[in-house]
Amino acid sequence: MATKKAAESTLYHVHPTGFWKKFRDVVVVNPEISTGVPIASINRYPQPGSRPERYSSPATKASDPAQNPYWKRDIRRVFPQLSMVTQSELSQLLLEHSRVKAIPAPSEGDKSFPPVEATKHESVDLVTAIEEVASTNKLFSTTKLPPRIPSSFKRWTPELAPDAPHDPNAYFPMILYK
Repeated sequence: MATKKAAESTLYHVHPTGFWKKFRDVVVVNPEISTGVPIASINRYPQPGSRPERYSSPATKASDPAQNPYWKRDIRRVFPQLSMVTQSELSQLLLEHSRVKAIPAPSEGDKSFPPVEATKHESVDLVTAIEEVASTNKLFSTTKLPPRIPSSFKRWTPELAPDAPHDPNAYFPMILYK
């Protein structure tokens, strides 16, 4: 005796009744196939909208009108803010970050951080600051070039090709490259 091991495809789906059942039986290619519309009382339990309690949104800082004024929420008035760095500030930043700072080796008993240097920076001209940084830190040279973007194409190197046929006595300024 064979037992049914497959799931019933039409068990949990709505079936048409009356006129629409007859119409579906005539029009559809396979009348035994499911409609695909699940029965709400079986598919989702509890059904959406059947719970008696009402949802209330939790109180946050944004829901407090005193702490959330309109001008903070109005995105139409969020204009870009200008940021300015003067040449003297830029030269100080360049000089500060170009110097290598020695950090003491950590010891087992010492849990404190190294003291922060509170030095007054004198204003330096930007050109002299760039010259000083460039002279102390040679990042790139003719032997050590900066990185290039990787490419799957071979880079073209110019090579002279044989001249095109022309009269040897005529002026022919064209030079051909491979």
